[in-house]
Amino acid sequence: MNPNKKRILLLLPTKTYRAEAFLSAASQLGVTVAIGSDQPQTLSELSPRKSLVVNFSKPEKATEEIVAFAQTHPTDAIVGVDDDTTILVSMAAKALSLPHNSVESARTTRSKYQMRKVLAAAGIPSPRFDLVSINTDLTEVASRVNFPCVLKPLSLSASRGVIRANNSEEFVKAFRRIVRILGSSDVKSRKDARSQQILIEDFIPGVEVALEGILIQGSLKVLAIFDKPDPLDGPFFEETLYVTPSRLPVSIQEDIISCTARTADALGLREGPVHAELRVNDDDAWIIEIAARSIGGLCARTLRFGTGISLEELIIRHAIGMEVEPLQRERQSAGVMMIPIPRAGILREVQGKADAERVADIEEVTISIPIGQEVLPLPEGARYLGFIFARGSSPESVENSLREAHRQLEFVITAK
Repeated sequence: MNPNKKRILLLLPTKTYRAEAFLSAASQLGVTVAIGSDQPQTLSELSPRKSLVVNFSKPEKATEEIVAFAQTHPTDAIVGVDDDTTILVSMAAKALSLPHNSVESARTTRSKYQMRKVLAAAGIPSPRFDLVSINTDLTEVASRVNFPCVLKPLSLSASRGVIRANNSEEFVKAFRRIVRILGSSDVKSRKDARSQQILIEDFIPGVEVALEGILIQGSLKVLAIFDKPDPLDGPFFEETLYVTPSRLPVSIQEDIISCTARTADALGLREGPVHAELRVNDDDAWIIEIAARSIGGLCARTLRFGTGISLEELIIRHAIGMEVEPLQRERQSAGVMMIPIPRAGILREVQGKADAERVADIEEVTISIPIGQEVLPLPEGARYLGFIFARGSSPESVENSLREAHRQLEFVITAK
């Protein structure tokens, strides 16, 4: 092997959408890849050699295995793909003396409650909150809640189980609904203590945006700000449209960037990708969530940098010490629609896909749930039917194209 060729350990959960994109990016850079996954079949499909199976939920043991692996396969960087990998990335990179976020900061980003406490102590604009047991006296809790509020299960992601309540009656119904979700078989099987608690937050009114960035020695480089044109006011919080560049005034975008940078600093994040969700109103820019990883699902396909560099390639470039600071997002506007699930049942057929792909500015329509599978909308579900991608001359044209393409699609869903 070329002694100057870099090797990365790519941590890939079985459920990730993004394996192909990261492997393609590494190939473009001529980087050698070893894969760490939680299932052996993932390894055999993607890289049968120079790989290892690790348990992301037991990062201490997994770190020992990675250190042992690195003794025979010298590793220049460890790159995680999804939320499940962030703590292990920090622990293993620290053990190998590679650039990393502190383990404490990684753990904090993975705990909605701990993050709220840290941000409140630092004076970062974020919702007021309370943590309650699923066995709590609901009458007592409802008496001290500020309405409207948002109820969030600690152990779930992708807006699953997140419900807005406007009064005491809605609060009790929402709380009980979340408890039922937490009692479902897939959640109970994880044996997660967090499934016994629910976070109650003040609802922050305003428009919602997402910021994609990368931290370089503690300095935030902004890669994109996405508008979310559909209002996210509840009762559930299903994300649909992401469009960039943002159409918000420059002064408001500066507030969004400042709030994100201060949040990352307060949490102790210093290296690698960050994805932040914020709300903006007349009072301020408010941080809702921040994660030490890049944008989820297939949404990264909306972003290109420099002469066509993907987000995954930019992340790997930073991880192996290549310069990324000069790289700027392309000038074209871009967007994605995460296709919502309209009702529960069995997906039998998708009609109109060819018509949707013929809409101006549409690049691709991807259906990510196979025909014949059960589909479940929020708040019980946590998946989308697929993704629609567009690229055009303006954010307005991209948004219009995404909406028109979605109108062309029809999903035949029958009862179980």
